Amino acid sequence: MPDTLDRLKTILGEVSDLHRAGAVLDWDQETYMPHGGVQNRSKQLSTLSEVAHRRFISDEVGRLLDEAETQVANLPFDSDDASLVRVTRREYEQDRKLPPELVAELTRAGSTARPFWQQARREANFSLFAPYLEKNVELNIKVAQALGFEKRPYDALLNRTEPGLTTDQLEAIFAELKTAIVPLVADIKRHADAVDDSVLRRGFDPDKQVKYALETVARLGYDLERGRQDISTHPFSIAFGPGDVRITTRVSRDFFNECLFGSIHEAGHGMYFQGVGRNLDRTPLWDGASPGVHESQSRLWENLVGRSLAFWHHFFPGLRETFPEPLKGVDAEGFYRAVNKSYPSFIRVEADEVTYNLHVLLRFELENDMLEGKLKVRDLPEAWNELFKSYVGLDVPNDREGVLQDIHWSFVGFAEFPGYTLGNIISAQLMEKIRSDIPELDLQIERGEFGNLLGWLQEHVYKHGRKFTPGELLERVTGRGLTPKPWIAYVRQKYGWIYGLDQLEADAV
Repeated sequence: MPDTLDRLKTILGEVSDLHRAGAVLDWDQETYMPHGGVQNRSKQLSTLSEVAHRRFISDEVGRLLDEAETQVANLPFDSDDASLVRVTRREYEQDRKLPPELVAELTRAGSTARPFWQQARREANFSLFAPYLEKNVELNIKVAQALGFEKRPYDALLNRTEPGLTTDQLEAIFAELKTAIVPLVADIKRHADAVDDSVLRRGFDPDKQVKYALETVARLGYDLERGRQDISTHPFSIAFGPGDVRITTRVSRDFFNECLFGSIHEAGHGMYFQGVGRNLDRTPLWDGASPGVHESQSRLWENLVGRSLAFWHHFFPGLRETFPEPLKGVDAEGFYRAVNKSYPSFIRVEADEVTYNLHVLLRFELENDMLEGKLKVRDLPEAWNELFKSYVGLDVPNDREGVLQDIHWSFVGFAEFPGYTLGNIISAQLMEKIRSDIPELDLQIERGEFGNLLGWLQEHVYKHGRKFTPGELLERVTGRGLTPKPWIAYVRQKYGWIYGLDQLEADAV
């Protein structure tokens, strides 16, 4: 067995190195690469992805997996070696269905499309990006057809990102959330004047914001010895290995939330990467369990921690010292209410917790319609605007604040958006368990102590990497499968208090 597993791990390490080299090029393209480098960069990334894919789906890997499966059959399910063989087999069988030429084309198309998305977004002109999105939709369809599906093409793509989850199950989750969100949004709208967030638009020096955000995420636990922060059009996190996990942010002088909460969000991803066991490095197990589980960490740190009253009781005095003029006359509770104000808005990444999932539901429906041929790319802006009006109640003013706001459709990555809503759900489900295990959590946060929280997450979630599917991980950690009920209870309680909804109902009675 040692010879078989050692040889398998050697090949998997080579594949991992190739993917990480591609990730470095991706990071550079989003941060520092001049526009003239696009053509060469797309070819470089395409070559790396194709070489890595061919190496991974080789007959030798298949033979080694056959031998290893027999040899690890009696090992515990959660052991490193049994998990490695199990997860690699799942990935191997899926990737064998994708021709290397298609994999190269996927990477090339994404790298080529990205600068045209950036230009289209700057100019609020969807037509500049439309031809590239048409190509990406075609490629998503090709991937779904190659992988195979019984009912809907989205199932094939979703099974790659969120193993064990189907489109029908996801629709049921969205329906339950929508039933809970819509009346809450209506209640909040009737009492919108209860929260004033004008303080967030008083003008905050951008350089000071970036510095303050980086200092804050370092205090939460993002290790700057193994990380750094840069500026990008769309915030993201990216990992090149345990010792190099990077985040980006963007900043606005006239909207405070964008930089700080964007940085905390990406640092949540970063801390997950930094916490994956080094024993899993350079294998298919070194990553998050799924995009949804990964997103649960960015949303947990951004919202359940960073937008909590306990958090601002601790951090607000320092924030006021950094920005004395904009925060004159404001206290911690007033600022807490401001950063949690709920109202319909255009930009997903800046949306409040109550309305956020409506943004994801919209994208989920549009992706399905494009995959199933019900919606042509040329008609996407009109369809977006109509659906947005139906869900959020706003008339979209331009393509920049509408169909062009997210980077995701510039690469071939359908079925990733649902991970954002799954992240909300999972974050609340995990936090329910965390509060049971750490009863003094709020007091610790109020003292600026995050070690116990980070340690709990490292022990129960981070260190396992991709050893478990999302369903297996939740069962293992919380004792039950995926359920939106903890998130619904959390958001009702939090916003009921912020807007005094419970008290208003009692007074009415």
